[in-house]
Amino acid sequence: MKLPRRNFLHLAAAALPLLSRIARAQAYPARPVRIVVGFPAGGAPDIIARLIGQVLSERLGQQFVIENRPGAASNIGTEIVVKAPPNGYTPGTSYGMLVNQSFPVKTVPEFIAYAKTNPGKINMASAGSGSGPHVAGELFKMMTGIDLVHVPYRGSYWPDLLSGQVQVAFAPMPSSTGYIQAGTLRALAVTGATRSEALPNIPTVGEFVQGYDAIGWYGLGAPKDTPAAIIDKLNNEINAILADPTMKARLFALGAEPMPMTSAAFGKFMSDEADKWSKVIKFAGIKPD
Repeated sequence: MKLPRRNFLHLAAAALPLLSRIARAQAYPARPVRIVVGFPAGGAPDIIARLIGQVLSERLGQQFVIENRPGAASNIGTEIVVKAPPNGYTPGTSYGMLVNQSFPVKTVPEFIAYAKTNPGKINMASAGSGSGPHVAGELFKMMTGIDLVHVPYRGSYWPDLLSGQVQVAFAPMPSSTGYIQAGTLRALAVTGATRSEALPNIPTVGEFVQGYDAIGWYGLGAPKDTPAAIIDKLNNEINAILADPTMKARLFALGAEPMPMTSAAFGKFMSDEADKWSKVIKFAGIKPD
């Protein structure tokens, strides 16, 4: 199956040393490595990439440089790596279903009831058409039968959400936690199957909408012909980083849950995610920008 990389390949490592395959496997990394992030600085993918990249630099003795190449719901960053001379490790993150403090609902059932009596009058912000927050919101619409107006942003939607120009967003927890803890935005729920360890008092959407489960995840990939030995080396290093108690605590504090995987398991995970979200994309009529 051909995977829709616009939605599911969020982080990718590129610029591997141009040596023979055997030499590359033995010497890697022989020079700095780029981690291309298809989203702006300060967002959840960027925050996690910088955490992982810093520890990779310490463990492997070469700098892992974060390069933000946002645009087209991460397509621009993805294309850079696809064209450069999969393996994966996925910190999984729930989204927070966030509303402005002035919005007159405090629970998911209240939100659904309000939306049904005010169809087409609630604006839902996202980082772009087909982005993770967008399809998480579309899944919510599909399962509840409500009508929300999608407002895609090329830049940050946070100022408009804070001011009330848009009323709701399904935002990655690493970007949302500070607003929730400061009380500037109200979290109605988190979108994963289980509650956030960082904010355990916030319910899941699934507690009110049976079967709802949506996570954002950030995998690290490499160009197609990268030697298997390098893939295995990176896989082992990142799995070890994600298993480290200090790193796990830092990720949990951001609302992210480490999910170490083998390369093969990551491939199946992506395939399963593609099957699930293709149904939502078809329901919502989402088209490429």
